[in-house]
Amino acid sequence: MGHAVEVIGPDRFRTLPCPTYPDIPLALLPRRRLARLIADFAPDALHIATEGPLGIAARAWARRRGLAFTTSFHTKFPEYVEARTGLPPGLAYAWLRRFHNAGAGVMVATESLRAELAARGFANIRAWTRGVDLAAFRPEPREPWDLPRPIFLYVGRVAVEKNIRAFLDLDLPGSKVVVGDGPQLETLRRDYPAVRFAGARFGAELARAYAGADVFVFPSLTDTFGLVLLESLACGTPVAAFPVTGPLDVLRGATACVGAVDSDLRRAALAALAADRSACRAHAETWSWRACAELFLSYLAPLQLP
Repeated sequence: MGHAVEVIGPDRFRTLPCPTYPDIPLALLPRRRLARLIADFAPDALHIATEGPLGIAARAWARRRGLAFTTSFHTKFPEYVEARTGLPPGLAYAWLRRFHNAGAGVMVATESLRAELAARGFANIRAWTRGVDLAAFRPEPREPWDLPRPIFLYVGRVAVEKNIRAFLDLDLPGSKVVVGDGPQLETLRRDYPAVRFAGARFGAELARAYAGADVFVFPSLTDTFGLVLLESLACGTPVAAFPVTGPLDVLRGATACVGAVDSDLRRAALAALAADRSACRAHAETWSWRACAELFLSYLAPLQLP
């Protein structure tokens, strides 16, 4: 679209592993270097996509100069902290509210998340949809899996906040497959020897994994959207999920054709077997990356550097 975008991530800094989740690097004392990187690029707008050390430093840089910026809310960290430590999420939400309300707007992926954050006192909330790469994720070719059918698949981080045990504990016919890596992988591999743990997959291999399944099961209760839902649908594989933020928004009105949401995840998984795979692909095709980009641009606030 003719715009220059500079992404400043932790790969440009010395990092420390995130406690309890070492796969996530946290930038170590990024303030000075971050200020130089922003000044060198001289942007027209600043968007902060993380509440971690880099996001905190970018927010402080803008506020010291009285400059506008936007943020986005991608992860329910308070619920993740609660899942790992048992601490109630209220304090974390108070801090997040203060973090995001200092900006010109906070972008969220779904209308249901928008309503939830508004009830928690977040201000200037902007609904910002997502998209899927329809060329990369497609119904063919399909991974054969060489397992008894039907194949029930999970794709994503293998971590406690993803509620994967809710899927693995289900009494389902056929086979269960988990694609992904994360801190819970070895524990789950030991506890569920009958499950095929295929490790992390990317690109064409990941698309084949989706396409080769009969149902994609999404057990998470804390995701803010769930891009994996769109990826699965683009590969023609129906979705089974709890009726929560993410699945309710992605499936919006087409649930019976493209999967099932139910407070009983087993019932949803079995019902999704009857979904229409061609309808799954057609539904995914309504999610455009172009529309996502245009919304993002419309929400940005002019930085107006001196």
